[in-house]
Amino acid sequence: MSLAPSVAIPRPAFNPLPLYIGLFCLLWSFAFVAGKIGVTDCPPLILLTARFSLAGILILGISALREGWELSWRDFLVFAVLGVANNALYLGLGYTGLQTVSAGLGGLVVSANPVFTAVLAAAFLGEALTWRKVVGLLLGIAGVTFIVWHRLSVGTDHLQGILFTLASLASIVAGTILFKLFAPKGSLWIGNGVQNLAGGLALLPFAYTLSNVSDIVPSARLLGAFAFLVLGGSILAYLLWFHLLKVCGATAASAYHFLMPPLGMLFAFLVLGEHVEIRDLLGIVPVALGVYLVTRPAALNPSEGSTS
Repeated sequence: MSLAPSVAIPRPAFNPLPLYIGLFCLLWSFAFVAGKIGVTDCPPLILLTARFSLAGILILGISALREGWELSWRDFLVFAVLGVANNALYLGLGYTGLQTVSAGLGGLVVSANPVFTAVLAAAFLGEALTWRKVVGLLLGIAGVTFIVWHRLSVGTDHLQGILFTLASLASIVAGTILFKLFAPKGSLWIGNGVQNLAGGLALLPFAYTLSNVSDIVPSARLLGAFAFLVLGGSILAYLLWFHLLKVCGATAASAYHFLMPPLGMLFAFLVLGEHVEIRDLLGIVPVALGVYLVTRPAALNPSEGSTS
């Protein structure tokens, strides 16, 4: 029997990042289905104003009780601006579009986030724009255009809703670049609360003037969708999104939207019974390849993983 002292072999530290990515993708994808349910029974601007306001009050209320205020005025203003871009504009435009487009198409259009983010990140953040990213951008645009054209030709979705969804995509891309460009410090939890409250306040006058409370149809499914959108969407998913942006480059973090089209279409099929055709699935292929080409150099570049 050996008398040599045993040597403890250190176990590799648990890396929670893959778990965060998976949870973020599930929450973000299902949010399109919950949003589609919500706007069926409630005007989108009223739904979003209530969602953001409640989420902001919950987050900041809990923060006041537990950790206090940890944001400078500069970071407070940055998160407020992000609330207008990432909440009021992104979802305000997106939910308006969901009234006349399917949840699956809404998720697909927003999944083009990485290719557009890559171009702006090269211009404003100094992230490299290689030939792979250029080809990926063109493939992403081609894939989304193919599916949009097919949906329009068969009458599944309407042009007005698609235009709102494209404007929504532009808003989330701008919000992504602004977050990395201004790099707010302090608690992301509190920052998310400020962002939600700012988004709710920005939408309030539009909800008051453009929507009618009498159009709300109270139902159990509306209550369930609203609860998910507040807790799973505005609070948890956005907290994960900002964390991913903070620990990854803007291009790499946005690449996780690649998983949104298949997940979004799957959830829309299972929950809403939305029809999915082979042409829709074929259109995902160039989008997937485009995002792969956009993010492959980022995965090999150590600078992509640096924090701001």
